[in-house]
Amino acid sequence: MAMAQEAARVQALAPITVTGAGEDPDQTIVATQTATGEKLDTDLVDSSAAVSVVTQKELQTRGVNTIEQALSYSAGVSVDEYGSDNRYDYFRIRGFSQNAAGSYLDGLATRTLNFTGPKLEPYGLERIDILKGSTSTLFGLNAPGGLVNAISKRPTDYPMGEAYTTLGNDHAETGVDFGGPIDGAGIWRYRLTAKWQDANDGSKYQKDDRLYIAPAVTWAPSDATELTVLGQFQDNEGNSGNSLPVGTTLSPDTFFGEPDFSAMNRTQRSIGYQFRHDFGGGLTLRQNARYSNLDLLYQQAYLSAYSDTGRAAYQVEGKLTQRQIDTQLQYDRQWGRVAGRTLVGADYGDYEVNEQAFSGTAGAIDPRDPGYCGMACISLGSAVPTHIDMETKGVYLQQELTFDDRWILTLGGRKDWVDTDTGTDTSNTQDAFTKRVGLTYKATPDWSVYANYSESFEPVGAYYAGQLATARPQRGEQYEIGSKFRPEGMNALFTIAAFDLSQTNVARSNADFSISQVGQVDVRGLELEGRAELSDHFNLSLAYSYWDAEIKDGANAGNRPQLTPEHLVSLWADYTIAGNDTWGDLTLGGGLRYLGRRYADDANEASISSNVLVDAMASYQIDKQTEVALNVTNLMDREYVSTPSLDGTALFYGPEREVQVTLRRSW
Repeated sequence: MAMAQEAARVQALAPITVTGAGEDPDQTIVATQTATGEKLDTDLVDSSAAVSVVTQKELQTRGVNTIEQALSYSAGVSVDEYGSDNRYDYFRIRGFSQNAAGSYLDGLATRTLNFTGPKLEPYGLERIDILKGSTSTLFGLNAPGGLVNAISKRPTDYPMGEAYTTLGNDHAETGVDFGGPIDGAGIWRYRLTAKWQDANDGSKYQKDDRLYIAPAVTWAPSDATELTVLGQFQDNEGNSGNSLPVGTTLSPDTFFGEPDFSAMNRTQRSIGYQFRHDFGGGLTLRQNARYSNLDLLYQQAYLSAYSDTGRAAYQVEGKLTQRQIDTQLQYDRQWGRVAGRTLVGADYGDYEVNEQAFSGTAGAIDPRDPGYCGMACISLGSAVPTHIDMETKGVYLQQELTFDDRWILTLGGRKDWVDTDTGTDTSNTQDAFTKRVGLTYKATPDWSVYANYSESFEPVGAYYAGQLATARPQRGEQYEIGSKFRPEGMNALFTIAAFDLSQTNVARSNADFSISQVGQVDVRGLELEGRAELSDHFNLSLAYSYWDAEIKDGANAGNRPQLTPEHLVSLWADYTIAGNDTWGDLTLGGGLRYLGRRYADDANEASISSNVLVDAMASYQIDKQTEVALNVTNLMDREYVSTPSLDGTALFYGPEREVQVTLRRSW
């Protein structure tokens, strides 16, 4: 349960929009366009920000089933912080936790308040963009590391579809995805994506059951006007996380919770739209909006040094409502040898959560031979209500100037206002102005060097009502230089970036459900990334990250921040042996992931060993429309610790080997 506090601490708000990748984003691992870095459709080589893209082809080839799996082969990102715990999407960008602050869906933030927050379903996504570095100048409240924007599947202007079934160890799922034009002129288009899953994670008592349904409709009466309505229903029955006592010799899949009191169940519903109208003369209006609500039931019995029985019990019943809208005006103009793109925008968000929390104890458990006592041994106290209503408003301006198709200057600024009402005297109002400067020089059309300065602003979460009045907002700033290269005649993109990133008033969750602010944390780093189709048959992706992280102030000054490795490495390759109409195409692939040694706490008293994980895949194209695929994660079934609990008495282990076979039929 304590690990959920880390996910719930941070706040994120802001809209972004992302465009498709390349000529056919479904058939390449190399993206070419994004709107993440500048909030304008931009060639990745032109952007003065570091952006990684996980395309639909990569998601399918690697058999991705979680957001953490999707991000695991990208530079600047570490995942798997809490092993098989599937309560939240846990990830860290450039050394800073983004568990709740950095997740976006279709340009709007997917916020977690306290324990109540959504999860993203990878099968419903077209692609995932990862923007690295401080992002508040356009995107509002956010941690300094960056953000992840997931793009929903949306209607196509051609008929398409697929159906699939996946079977694995304690895992079964099936899904469909189809759509296309409704009328002959293609003015109306539709898409329906659905998935059902019955699975266990780690042990037979840790469920990962899902039902996902996402309808979408597009109305495009002309090339100048388009409206897409996106709906989503998601019902997840997940696990409450599992940890093992320090020093135990039992298998990591041993369950130390209580089977009858173990749940992380969510029901998510949302409806939203994306609208675009081109007025002509270089003026375009865009507006994105979404309404969503979520019901949560969280129950967990967990090992705790603070309980007389050795196990604590915790239950949360939560309801979260989110209302968001982002409106943008873009004006393009040419002045001789200078091209200008001006962006003016305003966004609004209202986030309201109501929770009833119950704390107590669970019966003692034998660490050598766990036995369960059922609901009879769960003792909970009285309900502790929590109410948070956070209202955010932001206005932003960005000017981009391109000189002689070589120099690209980007200037931006944003003003944010945040009102947080907890129904107590500690409610407060905060505001901030953030700015950004970026410069790109294109030595050739496919080779650029860039530099940028950017800032971030993030109020401390409102969970601790008693500390809200004294908690100081977290501020960040980043200096970055880099280069991007797209080799002529090859579908590839290689990038390098060096950065100096700092955040002040960094918040930490404590085991006694309080927060502390550790002062300033600095991360200086280097990132190398490449994605390439070396031939029609050979795909390669590689990533390396170096993080030199240090706490600058307070009792732990000079130490390395918790859960921040120094080195991360990943490599993936797959090769297709063509059948040449004699037999089907056979694809073989595999990947390696290295996560360096890191500390479990800011005091650097306990460390977590580095680990190397191997993944593998194979697929056979039975005919042009039918494929069977095998995906294996943690191929060597390596047993490793992801992180200890906050009180240091228990360990979270990484996921064991998972083997899945998929039969897919496309049309």
